[in-house]
Amino acid sequence: MRDFQLPGRSTAYAQHGMAATSHPLATLTALDVLRAGGNAVDAAIAAVAVQCVVDPHMTGIGGDCFALFSPASGGVVAVNGSGKAPAAISAEALLGQGIGAIVPGTPHCVTVPGAVAAWDLIAGKFGTKGLDELLRPAIACAEDGFVVTPRVAWDWAGNADRLAMSPGGTAFYLPGGSAPAVGRVMRFPALARTLKRIAEGGPRAFYEGEVAARMVATLKGFGGYHSVEDFAAATAEVVEPIHSRYRDVQVYECPPNGQGVIALLMLNILEGFDPSKMEPLGALRFHLQAEATRLAFAERDRHLADPAHAEVPLARLLDKTFAAELRDRIDPDRAASAKGPAAPESGRDTVYVTVVDRDLNAVSFINSLYDAFGSGLVCQDTGVIFHSRGRSFRLAEGHPNRLAPGKRPMHTIIPAMAFRNGELWMSFGVKGGDYQPVGHAHVIGNMVDFGMDPQEAIDAARVMAYPGDLEVEHGVTAEARAGLEARGHKVVDAAASWGGGQAIVIDRQRGVLIGGSDPRKDGMALGY
Repeated sequence: MRDFQLPGRSTAYAQHGMAATSHPLATLTALDVLRAGGNAVDAAIAAVAVQCVVDPHMTGIGGDCFALFSPASGGVVAVNGSGKAPAAISAEALLGQGIGAIVPGTPHCVTVPGAVAAWDLIAGKFGTKGLDELLRPAIACAEDGFVVTPRVAWDWAGNADRLAMSPGGTAFYLPGGSAPAVGRVMRFPALARTLKRIAEGGPRAFYEGEVAARMVATLKGFGGYHSVEDFAAATAEVVEPIHSRYRDVQVYECPPNGQGVIALLMLNILEGFDPSKMEPLGALRFHLQAEATRLAFAERDRHLADPAHAEVPLARLLDKTFAAELRDRIDPDRAASAKGPAAPESGRDTVYVTVVDRDLNAVSFINSLYDAFGSGLVCQDTGVIFHSRGRSFRLAEGHPNRLAPGKRPMHTIIPAMAFRNGELWMSFGVKGGDYQPVGHAHVIGNMVDFGMDPQEAIDAARVMAYPGDLEVEHGVTAEARAGLEARGHKVVDAAASWGGGQAIVIDRQRGVLIGGSDPRKDGMALGY
């Protein structure tokens, strides 16, 4: 339990339903849906749609999503809502233009947005309400206005230059030529009209017809390879989740093209160390986590790609023997010098939502633009911000994640769930680009090894050892920093906090839901 004489937030407790998000309006929306009789899926979609309006730097309908759903009857299903590269684009075409890397500000980092297709699939298969009802709160925020919250304002101001890359970005998201200050009321009428069309006509109103034609025209105007046929072909898929055991907990993730397998690989590596010999936030634990990060991410950057286009050695990456081989390369007293192959720095701009309803249906849901305001390109006719997920592609010949027509890029966004004794114990996620597998391992370790509750586990200070120096948050103590430096790590202050997490634990014995939400963001966990 936290010290009530120190700043902090209490863990949320409830009986009938709970939502945890990174924005107060999203949490409120989810609870409204639950209290009106909707299930967890209904609440999560409505909440994420609201965040696509009120968190425009973090997520949007021009982005992608992944989800895990666990029905009250048990089990887990996964949904892949990531979009594909245009049929006309290729690595050869970009290299032929003298383009050596895919970067924000260009249409080449824009794959076809998959989020709207995924919402419709999830709602249709697992929800009780249609998009016509679930999008109403988001439409109201876009049309009637919402108040800019502190973390949103900070992020908006820090990334305003990206919005200047397109006339739509400036017109809609830089009122008076600058980012809105905290407390300002913002409205997005063009986005409201687009959301209304989706509510009335379903996902086809987004992927076909006038909205799609205008989005394609915008992308082509910037030099993109996109076509209306690319948008019309957009689909989401139900896929088989992957899993691995960490001590007495079975952790579930979405399969590649996402990096959930890397979270499981990290847990498999760390499982071989004795937590009784560590302080929860001490130098040894952070050192072992850093070394596991570098080893696991080297495997990610060598192998992870769209399995429909490349051979991904999934069985090997999940194998406990392979994890033990990697673990044997870790010296508890010394940092390794090798840091793995170079890779593009990932974006961190994502929202994560989890909801559990009164029947104990649960959803773990993540929606992303990748970089802040995605590509920086905005369709002036529709208000849609296009994500930058295609920036994860490589152009190097022979790499499994090389850009190709109709291919999905390697994805960083990963929702998660954890089971105990065959029953769902926790639905959780930690957003933050590359950090996400590290965050999953950190939160699971905090709770399983050190007995923290979900709020304590999310609050706890974080470090990140990829792709370069060991970045530490302000909460890492001077003693821990000294211990890391003594082991050979180059320790630097993190420029910004790492990630933003939410979690809900199901306490079946007491009939209680227990939730936490990251203080690094504006949101909260609430139940009733």
